[in-house]
Amino acid sequence: MGRISYGGQSLPLAAGKTIFDYADELQVRVPTSCGRTGLCHECVVEVKSGQESLGAPTEPEAFLRGDYRLACQAVIEHSDEDIEFSLLHAHQKILSSRPPKDVSLNPAVRRDGDNVFHGEQAIDKYRGRMYGVAVDLGTTTVVAELVDLETGESKYLASFENPQRFGGSDVMHRISYDSGPFHGELHNAIINTLNQELREMCRRLALRRQMIYEISVVGNSTMRELFFNLDVKSIGQRPYKSPVEHEHLAGDRATTALVEDARKLRLWAHPRAKVYAAPLIASHVGADMAAALVAVNIESQSESVMIVDIGTNTEVVVAHEGRLMAASCPAGPAFEGGGIRYGMTAVDGAIETLRLNGDTQYETIGGGEPRGLCGSGLIDLLAELRRHERMSPKGVFADRSQEITIVPERGISFSREDASNLAQAKAANYCGQFIVMRKLGLQPADIGKLYLAGGFANYVDVANAIEIGFLASVREERVVKTGNAALQGAKELLLSESKRESLDRLVKRIEHVELETTPDFFEVFVEGCQFKPMPADLNLLGE
Repeated sequence: MGRISYGGQSLPLAAGKTIFDYADELQVRVPTSCGRTGLCHECVVEVKSGQESLGAPTEPEAFLRGDYRLACQAVIEHSDEDIEFSLLHAHQKILSSRPPKDVSLNPAVRRDGDNVFHGEQAIDKYRGRMYGVAVDLGTTTVVAELVDLETGESKYLASFENPQRFGGSDVMHRISYDSGPFHGELHNAIINTLNQELREMCRRLALRRQMIYEISVVGNSTMRELFFNLDVKSIGQRPYKSPVEHEHLAGDRATTALVEDARKLRLWAHPRAKVYAAPLIASHVGADMAAALVAVNIESQSESVMIVDIGTNTEVVVAHEGRLMAASCPAGPAFEGGGIRYGMTAVDGAIETLRLNGDTQYETIGGGEPRGLCGSGLIDLLAELRRHERMSPKGVFADRSQEITIVPERGISFSREDASNLAQAKAANYCGQFIVMRKLGLQPADIGKLYLAGGFANYVDVANAIEIGFLASVREERVVKTGNAALQGAKELLLSESKRESLDRLVKRIEHVELETTPDFFEVFVEGCQFKPMPADLNLLGE
């Protein structure tokens, strides 16, 4: 008899039961709001193994592809093979925003006596507290922070995997999915999941939803527009701009920032709450990078600086002598576990630091047994393989094998195919930094500060990242880890209307570079695929 497992727990299988039935027995909280009829589409699970033991997908599951099923519809037909499943809504090791810095509080929502105003409009009687929520919509992870609008203090932090991944692991796949017959499913997935977190916030802090008066949202262009249920098809086609950006360029909109009623988006907040979304910069360089520029106060910088927001879609902005230039790098999910046999996101059991000193020395998130490697562990592994000459710059293992063992007692290995996938993801990051610096006439040594944004970047060993060319060859002491700068910026925009106005002005000054239109893009990309440092002189490519 087979077994069904989740997160290291397992039970014997019995035909006729659903995955949801077993989730109940395993005490796994699977989201649902339709009484398990398949109508709400909230109980999506990923079947990691044993798909063949399940009955055929039902009509309510028509919107799902690949290994994704609705827990309430997935019925066990054969009980002789093992099944393993996971939730899309798993909590991860995700970095929160920094502690509040000095921000002059002038939020759009304010109190005047016993009344609460949004702008000039009275929207409620004062209930003793006024809260807002800052949301960073990452392609892979989402973070939401509850903020006191009167003090600027953070009160609660929620972090979870983006539940839209059944539509694809990167933005281009999600654009394709949403442009097909199931438009709106990705929007529903993120709204439903965020509402679960908002309800949990209110439950834990004994708050009423009516105390949440505004939500500030940032994300790349695709994630932001999906949140607002806008058409994203045009973002997937040259010149890769959303309808909002097209309208702005045509002069039909004063800004690419958005404001919508929370009620229209079905969000768990005050009925008259507003949702503000930071402006887009250009094409795939979205509101998350705009918010990160707020967090590092880019306009106050007197030296040449570069900010790199590392993720599935990495974004780069360089400021030099009054000019600002941006590019997006479609890195894909390899450094977040996608396409890597023993790769995984930053959850318990992921190896996050690694050294090869005769045997493999490592640390895992949560301190338990290793299950695989997350991004920071993969960067360490690549650097260590090069340092000990066990792998060439082109990803060829010294013994010419196709696979090497990393943690023998757990069966964790690393293959040539894994190295190839990571090389291409690394090359995308490399190209963004290389091409933007070169267009501004800069060399890596000219960068006074390299800001690393995002939770993943915060855990990366900087020396190892520079050694394999994941980051530009900037002096290590000039690298500043900013934490979740997008969330920090979203929080500051929540607390300050003046920052929203200055950001609107700033993004209009930023020059955008389409990397693939650079004449020698292919040569730069090929160079970037090698696991070696970026050259100190960017004009000597390949020499």
